[in-house]
Amino acid sequence: MVLGIVWLFWLGSLLAVVFGHIARSQIERSGVSAGNGMALAGLVLGYGAFALLILTLMSGGTVSFHVHL
Repeated sequence: MVLGIVWLFWLGSLLAVVFGHIARSQIERSGVSAGNGMALAGLVLGYGAFALLILTLMSGGTVSFHVHL
């Protein structure tokens, strides 16, 4: 989940997806439900960041946010 929050130019998102899938498979094999929510949160954040990357690339990489005071 932490890697999904701190994505470091999408590298953290990639690792969040990979480790999230590994964790969920280990949890499923062990039969214990502890940590399943954290693994799912990492997957959601990781895939969400990839969706943001796709949208940014589709827009030509010109996404900018302006704050007006």
